Amino acid sequence: MEWGGRTLSVEIGKLALLTHASCTVRYGDTVILATAIMSKNTRDGIDFFPLTVNFEEKLYAAGKIKGSRFIKREGRPSDDAILSGRLVDRAIRPLFDNSTRNDVQIILTALSYDTENDPQIPALIAASLALTISPIPWAGPIAGARVGRLEDGDWLLNPTSIQRAGKMLDLVVAGTSEKLIMVEAGSKELPEDLMFSAMRYGAEQISPVVDFINKIQKEIGKEKIDLNKSANGTEQKLKSVEKEVREG
Repeated sequence: MEWGGRTLSVEIGKLALLTHASCTVRYGDTVILATAIMSKNTRDGIDFFPLTVNFEEKLYAAGKIKGSRFIKREGRPSDDAILSGRLVDRAIRPLFDNSTRNDVQIILTALSYDTENDPQIPALIAASLALTISPIPWAGPIAGARVGRLEDGDWLLNPTSIQRAGKMLDLVVAGTSEKLIMVEAGSKELPEDLMFSAMRYGAEQISPVVDFINKIQKEIGKEKIDLNKSANGTEQKLKSVEKEVREG
């Protein structure tokens, strides 16, 4: 689909086929691989939902090769990588059932970065798409968009790195077609009505992407796992084994 003057495209069924779901999302020439997987069993002794979202930066994504002759491993995650993972986490976490105790892991890997289109937005869309088509219980889909402001006062969808430099507003919104779930912004002082207007503009722009993901889900989406049913089934098996041991 065409979105913000650039092509947003997805590919499914080529990479990471052993996961519950995987996809690549391309926006411009920035490409993100998303994988989603959930453990079969619950984790005992915890009182929180164990969701992990990692954003993996790779030097080759920007056409760089490490200069050392011997050390070719990637270093620890950069601040940008950690913040990108947290941005996606905040957007997708509210749509999980908080009572879930199965580990869920979302890995977002930057395969290509064109230095213009920020990888955070395609990463967020890729995570949403992977969860939507997977059997993992999740109340999505969602989409995200970055909103900038031109000097003439018009709003700009997904500004490039150059367009964002030194501007008075850098806003990221994420949500469904009906409501926003996550808002992150850095800006100079703005009137409240302008900030609401920017959020409203971002909410309008993510709706076509949510519809795009819904269309894909209808074509190839997997049936969601009923965690309550599987938990009850496991409990029944344990009771059956316990009965056999006692009788034996």
